[in-house]
Amino acid sequence: MKLVDGKVTVITGAALGIGAGIADMFAEQGAILYLLDIDGAKCEEKAAELRSKGYPAKAFRADVSDPAQLREPFETALKDHGRLEVVINNAGIYPRRAFMDMTEAEWDQMQDVNLKSLFHICKLALPPMMAQRSGKIVNISSVTFFKGMALLSHYVATKGGMIGFSRSLAREMGPYNIHINTVTPGAIKTEGEVVHADPAAIAEIQRRQCLDRRLYPADIAGVCLFLSSALSDGMTGQTLNVDGGLILY
Repeated sequence: MKLVDGKVTVITGAALGIGAGIADMFAEQGAILYLLDIDGAKCEEKAAELRSKGYPAKAFRADVSDPAQLREPFETALKDHGRLEVVINNAGIYPRRAFMDMTEAEWDQMQDVNLKSLFHICKLALPPMMAQRSGKIVNISSVTFFKGMALLSHYVATKGGMIGFSRSLAREMGPYNIHINTVTPGAIKTEGEVVHADPAAIAEIQRRQCLDRRLYPADIAGVCLFLSSALSDGMTGQTLNVDGGLILY
């Protein structure tokens, strides 16, 4: 039995990196995919790749900070299937900036993309889930919330906000049998890492992990799959750390 067989699933930030890895694993496990990304062309490439393997997948260009751009994928999913089982909130940005050099506009953009997007998406996802009295929402935060990180105060603030939001919303949605959990990835080898991360810093992080290996999108996807399947039906409001044992708490 496939773990998410036939489950209508929305994944944000699905074109590359962690989101693409989640899409791959969920497709293999039977999900019906609705993929969102601000890079519409790359998102369509990922959906087309999955369709070529026989998996159902539709792509949508969407800036998650703009609620008007989010309506179409959710409305399409409901029109196609009349239900929504899983949402993975993965989209995010992480430009480095020293706090004293940071502008208010840069702070606001980080909040809008990484945190306020959850407000908009959950407003769309929760009504059908509440009506069907079931659903799984997984929010992708970051291990940086537990360790802090220089040059990323605006980013870490959003990732901590995601955890608090998830815990509070889990309390409200529990009576509807809607599960809301969070994953906190560590240093994951993705396309974005090449742009934003120093190889020496990544090597030092790996050295400090309990597991002496790089982590990949599939490592995060497996935990998201668990949290989206019946295997986690006894869990909500929880935060699962996937960082190779960098931070133990």
